[in-house]
Amino acid sequence: MLSNLFEKLFNVQEATSHCDIPCGIYDPRDAIQAAQTVVRMTELLEELDFSNGPSASLGNSMARFVAAKEEHAKKAKDDILVIWTDYFKPEHLEKYPDLHEKVWNACKIWFFCKS
Repeated sequence: MLSNLFEKLFNVQEATSHCDIPCGIYDPRDAIQAAQTVVRMTELLEELDFSNGPSASLGNSMARFVAAKEEHAKKAKDDILVIWTDYFKPEHLEKYPDLHEKVWNACKIWFFCKS
């Protein structure tokens, strides 16, 4: 779900990045995988069954799922920001005039995913 949203927000031919060093290698796959992890952790949280009351096992699972969801939401946001600040140039803004708004909206999505 979020990965589809990410793809719709960033209709970019190819942008790859594996680090924050200006090496010229930019790849959104890490951000996409992080987004998919956020979706999966959200699904797992929704599947927790508290019908028999709380338990240590349920509490442990919930804590782990929330921690992983927050970690990967931050990673996705950080990866998007690296691509935004290091990859995109003025010519990209000419071709995609709403690029800043799309990046801003994508980063806001990650904020809400952490909530």
